[in-house]
Amino acid sequence: MAEEKTFPMTLEGKKKLEDELEEYRLKRRPEVIKRIKIARSYGDLSENSEYESAKDEQAMVESRIAQIENMLQYAEIIDNEDVDKDEVSMGRTITIQELPDEEQEEYQIVGESESDPFNGKISNESPMAKGLLGHKVGEVVEVEVPNGTIKLKIIKVD
Repeated sequence: MAEEKTFPMTLEGKKKLEDELEEYRLKRRPEVIKRIKIARSYGDLSENSEYESAKDEQAMVESRIAQIENMLQYAEIIDNEDVDKDEVSMGRTITIQELPDEEQEEYQIVGESESDPFNGKISNESPMAKGLLGHKVGEVVEVEVPNGTIKLKIIKVD
């Protein structure tokens, strides 16, 4: 039997998924069911665009519910208690500097499901995170990214 994929995530990421699941179950699903019921009342379903639209939305809602339930079932909560405080690991917030630039950037390394690069959360599967994981404060790391190689200095790990 194939091994199930786990979904590494922070406690915060798990909570967000739980909240999203509740939103889908308690709000979005009932809204779609109501739309389907109203569309059915219009009669002939063969040419009922409201009905088709509501059924399509229902499929998307149910698909997302199943996806979230699967991620939560196989969630692997990130625990950094046994990891050196200066070491880059999942769940940690890091400050890095791309050399030779002076500008510093801050990112949190999170699981793929909670990745949000525009808000400073990068996936542990991203090239940059993969290149930095396991390295320590003060190290300069060469990281392969899609457009070449960059040098990153690890300034701080929280």
